[in-house]
Amino acid sequence: MSTLTALARAQAVASGRAQPIATVRHLHVHDYPLVLVPLAMAGEANAPLAALVGADPDKPELLVVTQPRDRDERFRFADRLGQILVAYVDMFADATEDVPIDRGKDVRTRYADAPQLWVPNPAGVDFLRLFGRSTRFRTVDGEHPVPASVPLLGRWLTFFATSAEVPGSSLLVNAVQALGLHWATGQSGAEDAQLGVLLAWIQEGAAAARAVENGPVAGPATDPDFDNKVLAPLIERSAPELPDVLRELMLPTWERMWRVLDLLRRLPVGSRVGQRWDSDRDVYTAFAQHVADGGAPQPRRDGAVAAAARLQRLESAASRYAVQRAFDDPLVLAEYRLAGAAFAGTVTLAAPDRIDDSGKRPVLRPRIMVRTAESVRVEPGTSLTSPSRPSQKARVISLAPVPVTGETDVLLELSGGMGRKLVAEPGTVPAVGERVILTTLTEEFRRGGALPDPTETPWTHGGPPPPQDPQVPAVP
Repeated sequence: MSTLTALARAQAVASGRAQPIATVRHLHVHDYPLVLVPLAMAGEANAPLAALVGADPDKPELLVVTQPRDRDERFRFADRLGQILVAYVDMFADATEDVPIDRGKDVRTRYADAPQLWVPNPAGVDFLRLFGRSTRFRTVDGEHPVPASVPLLGRWLTFFATSAEVPGSSLLVNAVQALGLHWATGQSGAEDAQLGVLLAWIQEGAAAARAVENGPVAGPATDPDFDNKVLAPLIERSAPELPDVLRELMLPTWERMWRVLDLLRRLPVGSRVGQRWDSDRDVYTAFAQHVADGGAPQPRRDGAVAAAARLQRLESAASRYAVQRAFDDPLVLAEYRLAGAAFAGTVTLAAPDRIDDSGKRPVLRPRIMVRTAESVRVEPGTSLTSPSRPSQKARVISLAPVPVTGETDVLLELSGGMGRKLVAEPGTVPAVGERVILTTLTEEFRRGGALPDPTETPWTHGGPPPPQDPQVPAVP
């Protein structure tokens, strides 16, 4: 937990209301999302019991497995869920757009939009991951055939669950995590996992949250008392009223999911959210085309090289996401200012037309002086970036304390982001009196380490993998 988040939690306890920890929305919220509230049977590994699913808040479809241990019923459940999900994701595999690449020399095509799936909490994501793994390898012929929609459902659920591991991705979103990204309550993280309680903290306060603590669960787990006193007798006698009981249990969570979406839509969106959604559309396009071309399902486990490459991509995405959030949101950037990785100050001197002719050819290298009252924990030679000018680098030349005031004068040399001439474009060099924020964070692309070809996997990591079909497109 960060310092400011801890402070916000303390303020939430004192005031009885959740406190904002972000000034903008850090995720994409689709205009037409698919909401899925899953419910699993207690004591059974990934045995589906029911699901409320749909893209219309007024028309949820209830899917029920009246006998969760009955294999045929479970696959009928998977069949219907697969029909709904595949129909939804296929809606976006229609309109396309051209994206310029290689500095405009070429173009590539991607779908103009992508699907977005919402579940109540992280446990819902885990349920989808396990359910996808248990269905994507099922066959439509042979000894135990299943409908064609079942393995297709498994592949799409695996795709969404895998994308949820990528920091900043909005293809599969859980409501608890989305709210926790923007508000802090006066309770523990474990208590925040109850969607009803978390939402009550944000919209009504601590008193309302206490009132819903013992209300219907958000799934996929059920309450033990409900299991023993209500669910077990209904399943045992195959009671026809079981679907109505489950609908009544799940409807509060369904309604809260749409309240979460409305709440998040009211927040101003961060400027870099669109970039991340573009990446999500790229990923969706690649996988949809892979499925359409008859590609193989995702492997049961990654090989050594594929696992290393995936870890590298996840680490890169996490670093990039943290920087983008800080650049989008001054409240997030404040954490880095507290840690000394960023500081704010006022430009007191500026030489926008300074030319450095010490090299083979003259280059534009303006210098500015920034006075700050904050702690500056950088050394001369450090490269800094301003969120307002992310393509420009500011190299620290010197630091000098200001007598009496205790402030610090930081002399910086600028490069990049000013055009290609020896005269800076208007507005590219901070003017005297301008308030600037400078940080060691950067959005600059960092190339990952070189990995061997999968056919050259060392024996310490299992040796070369056996020949297999082409793998699913990698998630960036």
